[in-house]
Amino acid sequence: MTRRHDPRVVLKRGRERRVKAGHLWVYEGEIDKAENDPEAGGPVEVVDHARRFLAHGYYNPASRIRVRIMSRRRDEPLDAALLRRRIAQAIAARRPAYETGDTCRMVFSEGDRLPGLTVDRYGSWLVVQISTLGMERWRETIADALQDALHPRGIYERSDLSVRSHEGLPPHTGVLRGEVPDTVTITIDGLRFPVGMKQGPKTGLFLDHRFSRRALQAHAPGRRVLDAFCNTGSFMLYALAAGAERALGLESSAECVTLGRQALELNGFSERASFMEGNAFDHLKAMDRAGERFGLIVLDPPAFTKSAASLLPARRGYKEINLRAFRLAAPGAVVVTSSCSYHLDAEAFLDVVREAAADAGREVNLIEMRGQAPDHPVNLAVPESRYLKCAFLKVVS
Repeated sequence: MTRRHDPRVVLKRGRERRVKAGHLWVYEGEIDKAENDPEAGGPVEVVDHARRFLAHGYYNPASRIRVRIMSRRRDEPLDAALLRRRIAQAIAARRPAYETGDTCRMVFSEGDRLPGLTVDRYGSWLVVQISTLGMERWRETIADALQDALHPRGIYERSDLSVRSHEGLPPHTGVLRGEVPDTVTITIDGLRFPVGMKQGPKTGLFLDHRFSRRALQAHAPGRRVLDAFCNTGSFMLYALAAGAERALGLESSAECVTLGRQALELNGFSERASFMEGNAFDHLKAMDRAGERFGLIVLDPPAFTKSAASLLPARRGYKEINLRAFRLAAPGAVVVTSSCSYHLDAEAFLDVVREAAADAGREVNLIEMRGQAPDHPVNLAVPESRYLKCAFLKVVS
């Protein structure tokens, strides 16, 4: 039994199944009442309708997700010691796939049982994102734990996420520890990348596709490459390193194009590659009309939907860009197409790709289906943590 005077939320009868199955979110509609005045962002016990203990978590009455669960052990309350243990466990989990000091995601929120916390390592520096009120209260503890465990030269917080507004939080950025330059240059798989630490998308670089970029290299030699929605051009850099003849990147962000051009220069690829700044949809249409052809095409757009309500227009967007890619594909071309929209699952995504191929009049084989890199672990009890789909396709005819 739970202690009588602890802050707690009582679930409605029959609404404890998701929590018992391992999910880390408790929605407002699953809660019967909150007892003993839980603080906003503070620790809370989750109990069933009969007041039997289920989990420890943190509470936010302003969020649709009222509780995020941190532990299911009665003797493991939410405190600084638990946060330090979880961070240490997350760091240890990267060792089989990543070298010591390697650039990677060190903490992946629900995937590491630290909902609301993301940490990326770029060489000797760390970038932290905090997306929830409950984790916000532990900012200093988190920074101390990361400093003690990884000894970075600096830690920068990039909590400028729009989702913080759902938690009643304003954006927050700034140096947490040490010194952090505006831009650092890191090496991944023998390639050099300039990373904007304080500006730009996500925490500076998209790391979830790293192993897919490696897989792309087998299909790159001698091909002309189109990298659409390319950000700073990571896919095309890997392709050029593997012997691609030429590469073109399409990107709407001027800041990303600037960093991408720096990356080309750092790696000695400036003579074999270029960028076109602007809307990728428009560029794809224009190249289709001009009869352009490519032997390797990469589509890595941002999420076209963040909710089930906007799934239909998202499907139309994915179909449009894949249709254009298939029309631009030379005979025998490889198309690598991705979706990071959780609400469009793998089978639904392949259905969209299949429809696009049919409308383009192309016969297409699936070479392989890939997901996010192992530094973005999937918590099987939290399907939302499995978001990335990446299909490698061969245009047969």
